[in-house]
Amino acid sequence: MKKVKNYLSLVKFSHTIFAMPFAFIGYVLGIKIFSFKFSILVFLLVLLCMVLARSAAMAFNRYLDRTFDSKNPRTAIREIPRGIISANQALIFTIVSCILFLITCYFINAICFYLAPVALLVVLGYSYTKRFTPLCHLVLGLGLSLAPIGAYLAVTGKFDILPLLFSIAVIFWVSGFDIIYALQDVEFDQSQKLYSIPVWLGRAKALHISELFHLLSAAAVIGAGFYGHFSWLYWVGVLIFGGMLIYQHSIVKPEDLKRVNIAFMTANGIASIVFAIFVIADLILN
Repeated sequence: MKKVKNYLSLVKFSHTIFAMPFAFIGYVLGIKIFSFKFSILVFLLVLLCMVLARSAAMAFNRYLDRTFDSKNPRTAIREIPRGIISANQALIFTIVSCILFLITCYFINAICFYLAPVALLVVLGYSYTKRFTPLCHLVLGLGLSLAPIGAYLAVTGKFDILPLLFSIAVIFWVSGFDIIYALQDVEFDQSQKLYSIPVWLGRAKALHISELFHLLSAAAVIGAGFYGHFSWLYWVGVLIFGGMLIYQHSIVKPEDLKRVNIAFMTANGIASIVFAIFVIADLILN
């Protein structure tokens, strides 16, 4: 049991609350639009795919960044620097998660299986991007944005505009709050020649970029609302989602980073879960 907890901590399983609710939105959206019956098997396979892809990505990130993590006081407490999980164990965990992800996609449908390697390339490739581009935050956002469109494809086997709008919302939402999170490591990243928007532009300008990204995320959510002809329930969810975006920017300032974790974890966790509840309620009840 302790080893299981260690691996859950390694992949920050609690952070699944960011993208998982959007995967549920994509799943229910597919059922609603095509009037498909709920399939517990497909639902569980989608859930498993989400967990496996994210676990592979996080474990690989910890494996690849182990040298940097050991030097950074903020991350030196992580499992690999502390010797709780070895680098080889993390790499094996990554490989096994990738293989299981591919197998799971095979049992969903052909298009999910064919696109599975592309998804892995994106989510694993993110870990390299901070070494050469400050746009790494957008690559992380792209990886998590696969959740709603992937779940929709699992149900329907087809692409559509509406789930794509939700994916665009996720790209800019995640990129925005990842910039806020990266504010904590500006000096360290500079010393190690790592890239991020805060390193590139400084904390104050980076926060403005984060605000712009969150504005674009809100615009995508609003666009989805009009395109999908949602009812008042959806718009209540939009107001809460937007309110959480505004709140996190109100509590993080360039010279005051004490509440970054509240902005990162609490505000965004509430934003995704509550928004998904209202969207799914709208889809089911209307």
